[in-house]
Amino acid sequence: MTSLARRCPIALTPTANRSPGALTRPSPSATTPQRRPSHTNALYERPASWALLGDVKCQDVVDAGCGSGICSEKLAREGAKVSAFDITPEMTKLARKRCAGLDVDVREGDLAKPLDWLASDSADAILCSLALDYVEELRPVFAEFHRIARPGGRLVFSMGHPMRDWADPRTRGVADYFATNRWGLHWGGFGEPNPYVESYRRPLQDILNGLSDARWRLDRFVEPLPMAEMAVVDPEHFAELSHSPAFICVRAIK
Repeated sequence: MTSLARRCPIALTPTANRSPGALTRPSPSATTPQRRPSHTNALYERPASWALLGDVKCQDVVDAGCGSGICSEKLAREGAKVSAFDITPEMTKLARKRCAGLDVDVREGDLAKPLDWLASDSADAILCSLALDYVEELRPVFAEFHRIARPGGRLVFSMGHPMRDWADPRTRGVADYFATNRWGLHWGGFGEPNPYVESYRRPLQDILNGLSDARWRLDRFVEPLPMAEMAVVDPEHFAELSHSPAFICVRAIK
């Protein structure tokens, strides 16, 4: 869901009777080489999200689902005071290493649970890059983001486009578009064997209505186009993304 990864035919897994909490993303291990740089993120999703986020100098910014700290580092180098968290211990370890010496506080935290170490009305901006696909219920997450944002604060998040996997001829029609479905696929770029990753796909209305129900005001909705540089480094994905969006990027205001 959150990468133009190498896919395989899958069977959808029911969401009922699942334990609460966010799913984990692939992470490096002793037997899995660290993933190669992602042209999809660096030249597609990340520039679009960054344009929505705007100037962060001298601002308090939360990097929710920070992964290995790529965005946290950039935020700090642009003058923000960053509170970052991720559910995966291996990722937080990488984030701390990447952000050493910068104004970044990195913790382990679950998007699906209260962010009780973050005070109400304390964040000028919240960035959640490609992490919400691993959370089954979005409304509580958006509500918690609303709690920690200052009045006038902004939320910028990106997710897999709801139609992308649904339109895949290998999976289309396997489940109801209007339901929240748990998808599984194999990701390339992490070494062999390719890790099997599960995430959630949901209808677009559930994303936007969940945002509204949490009292956020939708300010901007973007289906990004790839940067021109991708045509050189990854022409196949450039051609694909120029005609069919993989992600959505959203900005909302408290």
